[in-house]
Amino acid sequence: MRTGIDILENELIAQYPDVLEILLRDHTTQKNIFWATNNYEHLGAPYNSDAYILPELITGENGNIIMPRVHKDKVLQQSRSKEMAEVFTPSWICNTQNNLIDNAWFGKEGVFNQEKALSDGTKGWEVNTDKITFPKGKTWNGYVRDTRLEIACGEAPYITSRYDSTTGEFIPIQNRIGILDRKLRVINENVDSSGEWLKAAQSAYKNTYAFEWQGDSLLLARESMLATFIENYTVKFDKEPLLKSIQYIAYIISWNVWQMDGLKGVIPNSCGHKTETSVNLFGETETKHTFCEGCEKGNIRKHNGTYALIKDWSNKDSKTGKTSRKIRFIDLLNHRGK
Repeated sequence: MRTGIDILENELIAQYPDVLEILLRDHTTQKNIFWATNNYEHLGAPYNSDAYILPELITGENGNIIMPRVHKDKVLQQSRSKEMAEVFTPSWICNTQNNLIDNAWFGKEGVFNQEKALSDGTKGWEVNTDKITFPKGKTWNGYVRDTRLEIACGEAPYITSRYDSTTGEFIPIQNRIGILDRKLRVINENVDSSGEWLKAAQSAYKNTYAFEWQGDSLLLARESMLATFIENYTVKFDKEPLLKSIQYIAYIISWNVWQMDGLKGVIPNSCGHKTETSVNLFGETETKHTFCEGCEKGNIRKHNGTYALIKDWSNKDSKTGKTSRKIRFIDLLNHRGK
């Protein structure tokens, strides 16, 4: 896989069969994720806001259509910021906020790095190169399994900092500060066999979640998380993981990083005014109009849209007996607004 910040879909298809299809999957609708932005509508109907993102639309001659925000032209960046409140966070801010979480978890500061001012007037960090030590009663396995969520994730800079989303600068593995980067660093420091490493990495990915409205940003986030897996394994073992391992991580990502309206808990634009027609006993056509109670009353549990499903990997499904179960995201929230 390239070390550039833009993961080319043509290369994904060529190097890793079926992986792009997995990364485009939406498990709630059993279809693909959709564009959910009008930025591509000038390319034709298949790129309309409500159209699904299909492999052929972003590969071949279309292989450069989806690109990181920093590569988009300034006018498009500004329009997305205005219309969708799309604001990308500098890596040093992501680091500061991730440090706050780890300060609380470890009970001390400066575990992974020290924040500092740089000579050019910007801010950055200096990595702590010592092996991470864990407080009494906590272990590296526990840290890997600690559940983290990035809301409205965009290209997921809080999860993996492969590049600074504001400057486009590529960040080497040893300097990364994302939630997943930290978990993988801990795994790298404590595991030497590839089998144990893969098992631990799968646990790290199963406990790292994110959601996003716009389909192109969502795909970029998923691709970046997959690239992070491949890069870390390659650095650790001096070879790429097997295709089946890459496909399984892609499958976990496709569940854990999903498309959703974060204010409503549903698939974007799936709720609202609905019209149903039926024929009564007298052969007459009847029309029924319904409105979304959730939208009208601001009750997240009363929307008539499609509520987003996620996977709880740790609990068994009572119906299937499998070691994971599907749940609605909103069922994880406190029961308010009833």
